Amino acid sequence: MMFKNPHVLWGLFILPILLYYLFKKEKTGAIYSSFFSFFHGKTTFRIKLFLISKFILIFSLVLFIIALARPQKGYIEDKLITEGINIVLALDISSSMKAEDFKPNRFGAANNVAKEFIKGRKTDKIGLVVFSRKAITQSPLTLDYGILYNFIDNIEIGMIQDGTAIGNAIAEAVKRLHGGKEKNKVLILLTDGINNSGEIDPLTAAQAARALDIKIYTIGVGSKGNAPYPVDDPAFGKRYVSIPVQIDEEVLLEIARITNGRYFRATDTGKLEEIYKEIDLLEKSKIEIKQFKKVKEQFFYPLLFGLILFGLFIIITKLYLKVYP
Repeated sequence: MMFKNPHVLWGLFILPILLYYLFKKEKTGAIYSSFFSFFHGKTTFRIKLFLISKFILIFSLVLFIIALARPQKGYIEDKLITEGINIVLALDISSSMKAEDFKPNRFGAANNVAKEFIKGRKTDKIGLVVFSRKAITQSPLTLDYGILYNFIDNIEIGMIQDGTAIGNAIAEAVKRLHGGKEKNKVLILLTDGINNSGEIDPLTAAQAARALDIKIYTIGVGSKGNAPYPVDDPAFGKRYVSIPVQIDEEVLLEIARITNGRYFRATDTGKLEEIYKEIDLLEKSKIEIKQFKKVKEQFFYPLLFGLILFGLFIIITKLYLKVYP
């Protein structure tokens, strides 16, 4: 319960003064007697009824004041309005992602960090593209993050012929992002190599992404210099060879610049986690809370009972007791 005009309730403090005034002297015809006179001697029914009528008048005034304060019954409803972001993760699954300069390796670290990133989103549609010599959609845009985790777990190096087709990956992601109702569209592209495959030039694909207002964050993964790479030797079993880390940072920087995104370099698993956290902060969904107050007026109840009591007061004093000023 609430009051629309709570300041009106201050009028209740005037009533004790009015009560004192009414009972200071009671008037019955031409005879005046003290308010406490009914304690001395015998009091008639008419005197008692006259006193009761004064209480009825006071109660009716109390109800009128409450009605003027406009009591209301209701509640405030919060309406959550969200504007999600369409995000596609493009993950390099070329053979070089087996390098173990990340823990457990580049491929495993990229998958684990991608799942943590997905877990932190709430209202965004997320899709998954994987690429090596070709690019394929592993998952279309979806809000079912559980399915996305399963798709990520099912990715394997070697499921696509080896190579690095960055341009094709961007083009495939653009197809997934194009046409969505959401205003913000983001591609997070992770690779550890140089574009050496595919029919589409990476910068040409980036220009197409910019035309569709798609922002691209590029991530180059790989330590500085050389990285340990596991090799299955038929004679000696698993052994490691050192392979040079080759990332075309100039192209990745230019892709990010063209699309108003950013380029990040991850040299270890911890740095990769920090990059995804930074992107998570940069691309926050818009959440707006609107309040709606739903109330029902209750003033007519005290007004109705106040009128009834006031009418009763008039009937008692004017019609029955015939008291006039």
